[in-house]
Amino acid sequence: MSKKVLDRLASAFGDRILEATSFRGDDQAVVAPKDWKEIAAFLRDDASCAMDHFLDLTAADYPERDGPRFDVLLFLRSTKLNYRVRLKTRVGDGDSLASLMSVWPGADWGEREIYDMFGVKFEGHPDMRRILLYDEFDGFPLRKDYPIEKTQPLVAYRNVEGIDKLPPFGPDEGQPFSRIDWNARLEGKDLPVSPAISVQVGKRKALSQGSEDVEPVSEE
Repeated sequence: MSKKVLDRLASAFGDRILEATSFRGDDQAVVAPKDWKEIAAFLRDDASCAMDHFLDLTAADYPERDGPRFDVLLFLRSTKLNYRVRLKTRVGDGDSLASLMSVWPGADWGEREIYDMFGVKFEGHPDMRRILLYDEFDGFPLRKDYPIEKTQPLVAYRNVEGIDKLPPFGPDEGQPFSRIDWNARLEGKDLPVSPAISVQVGKRKALSQGSEDVEPVSEE
């Protein structure tokens, strides 16, 4: 039923709706950055949409894409009509996007997190600074080209008597699945890895069996 929202957007904005897709109840409209805030406010205020519930705001990085690098995604719901829709726009590296805080104040921390993790800034945000990381942090860790071997923090550890400081992650620790050469990691090693991958390649039993039961699986 949420497709009615996409139909309403198409009738109101015409070709300013760049794409509209519906798949198994997942309804999405894609708009240009210049139309981002206007169409977001329309979704809230128009009686046929009535998107009064701000759900989430996030981003995704596509560094090899031929076009704007980042997707910014807004998730909305109508508590009155029980519709759900996703609004998406594409933003180039170094470009900014209009803040939605005047439309949904709840966008505050979501926009700050996108800036903190991806480096996308939001024009009109009253407090555009990092929210999870400290000011001295160098780079944006959810960008896919963020160096896996990069050591943070870049500020010196404080020496406090009687308190041991943990060192930063080593080159084989704390790495997301998407940046690991899993075949090399699994080759001849008995390291904890993603259960699905380890079982698939026949190296380990599922970790859900319990640590005492986890043994390398014979390749014979």
